[in-house]
Amino acid sequence: MVRLIHEFKLTYPGGGIEQHVIWSVPRSARQPDGIRYRLVYILREDETPAVLYDNHHPKGHHKHLGPVQLPYDFVNVEKLIEDFQKDV
Repeated sequence: MVRLIHEFKLTYPGGGIEQHVIWSVPRSARQPDGIRYRLVYILREDETPAVLYDNHHPKGHHKHLGPVQLPYDFVNVEKLIEDFQKDV
């Protein structure tokens, strides 16, 4: 059963947007941690995210910092949000 466990959206005074969406999903080969997420920060003048954390299949846990994509070591939801906030 898919269940929304965290949702957040903030528009900054300068026009940037931060949005988090995190779901609890059944554990599977595609989602072995039972978590599906997308956390994004987009600057007003950009079309592509300045910071993006997601774990879509087949890439698994990873983050984008501007044009650079890096692996991400997922621990838990609280640490995910904390790490994302540090990168924003």
